[in-house]
Amino acid sequence: MPLPSEAPSETGRARIAAIGLMCAAVLVLALLDTSVKWLSQSMNPLQVVFARSVGGMILVLAVLNPWTHPGVLRTSRPWLQGGRSLLMFGTTLLNFIALRYLQLAETTSIMFAAPFVVALASGPLLGEWPGPRRLMAIAVGFLGVLVVTRPGFGAMHPAALLSAVACLCYAFYALATRVLSGHDSSQTTMVYSGAASALATIPLLPWIWETPQTPFVWLMMFVLGVLGSFGHWLLILAHRLAPATVLAPFVYSQIVWMLLLGWLIFDHLPDRWTFAGAGIVIASGLYLLYRERVVRR
Repeated sequence: MPLPSEAPSETGRARIAAIGLMCAAVLVLALLDTSVKWLSQSMNPLQVVFARSVGGMILVLAVLNPWTHPGVLRTSRPWLQGGRSLLMFGTTLLNFIALRYLQLAETTSIMFAAPFVVALASGPLLGEWPGPRRLMAIAVGFLGVLVVTRPGFGAMHPAALLSAVACLCYAFYALATRVLSGHDSSQTTMVYSGAASALATIPLLPWIWETPQTPFVWLMMFVLGVLGSFGHWLLILAHRLAPATVLAPFVYSQIVWMLLLGWLIFDHLPDRWTFAGAGIVIASGLYLLYRERVVRR
């Protein structure tokens, strides 16, 4: 049995490993969005969703299936699982379409508003009402999103609206995940998430399919599934080693990768308003996390 003095050291090492896994997951997911944007320039976004979903579903079912995990398809909340899966499909599709027109940093900055929506909706849906300080942080965070999008000034592409709706879908997807965590296993939820998007896009293939002209495009379609599954697997490993309140701030490091990849791959550099708005959103999100920890203590 380890001595009491050793316990903090072990906890510290686990948290450092979790932070490393979280940063790696954020990088992998940034590469996923970059690949999606590249493919969407010459391919129907629904076909890109199909490639991401089917590739991910194959990889997930190779590990999580009724033979290796009996009962993995059994759910006590089928309607909630279905609704959550559709929200994930909506998030993916809308974000992929937005990526076709917007810079990587722009879509990421808008999606960073999801925690604010979750905090607002948690009151009426889960009974977790935010206090006045957190409400102020939420208001400032939404102000940051308005700085990025600048509605009414003609500075942002209309696809920013799609990214905003994707953010809403993702927020309610996160709330559904929290509710399901008390009823179904994470393996069951993961299988349903992967299958829903694939099943939704397969019937549409005859109308949207465009045969890739080069082997590299075929490779990139396969890479989407690998990156998506690997990124979410890293997230799961990270959350096994450390609580979400420790890991959440490192999600914001994604903006660094998006800026770098957008510049290297697409020669995109956001304007000063995007930088300013992203900074406001990140600062508000970090303060919201800080208040969450204070309230829990």
